[in-house]
Amino acid sequence: MRTANLDGRLVILHDGGAIDVEEASDGAFSHDPQAVFEQWPQFRAWAAEAPAPGTPLTAFDESRLLAPVPRPRQVFAIGLNYRDHIAEAGLDVPSQPSVFTKYPTSLAGPLDEITLPSAYVDWEAELVVAIGTRAHHVSKEDAWQYVAGLTAGQDLSERRIQLQGPAPQFSLGKSFPGFSPIGPALVTPDEFADPDDLELGCSIDGEAVQRSRTSHMVFPIAEQIAWISSVCPLLPGDLIFTGTPAGIGGARNPRRFLSPGEELRSWVEGVGVLRNPLVAAPTHPVGP
Repeated sequence: MRTANLDGRLVILHDGGAIDVEEASDGAFSHDPQAVFEQWPQFRAWAAEAPAPGTPLTAFDESRLLAPVPRPRQVFAIGLNYRDHIAEAGLDVPSQPSVFTKYPTSLAGPLDEITLPSAYVDWEAELVVAIGTRAHHVSKEDAWQYVAGLTAGQDLSERRIQLQGPAPQFSLGKSFPGFSPIGPALVTPDEFADPDDLELGCSIDGEAVQRSRTSHMVFPIAEQIAWISSVCPLLPGDLIFTGTPAGIGGARNPRRFLSPGEELRSWVEGVGVLRNPLVAAPTHPVGP
């Protein structure tokens, strides 16, 4: 199943069209794309029988697609989770997942403009996991049962804010408005031959800068869910950005960052493509 956020309404994508969930379910499920996670098992059971014969399909322009998970309560992210990225950073492979947060106000849609607050914004293409049911003290063997779906994302990073000071400020430097675009759809794990082995990458104005497979993760998705849930509950509709492979701008020689006027494209196999145009911020300082 592929769900999406079409102009703020929850839809199922089917045969090139969209099924409005609230209308097709006679109001059993809300039009709100975030609200469905509170009823995810019931929704999956209903959707297994949809569309009913005669259910109208609505053609749509993809420019109307918004973030498929628009208001998560918690957004987690995993650092240093691909060996080639760890190597380009000159660091050691961690013994456990390195977790930070991205604030929910940084969420954006698959085609949204992203404002660059400085000349030091870097890219990080990622697979993003959405949680379907509350997960606390979950084993890695059971972890996939708690996953609602997968989507594509970018963990954009303002490197000066992120790395300044005696203690790095990962969460702050990665949480400017628009720094967490996701989409274009949320795809349930059963749609993939192997949800642990998907190609992902990104390009800038057509130049490929990242390409890898999620099978190269140090800590696969199940281990990430088990580790985070051993500390705090994962709630329905929460997101996990699962790490980025090699190819970021800050690790290049010379370093390269994003510029206004460029288009950042990010993709995950079987999910789709984000196409985010980059624009300059009004002139104001970043930080105090």
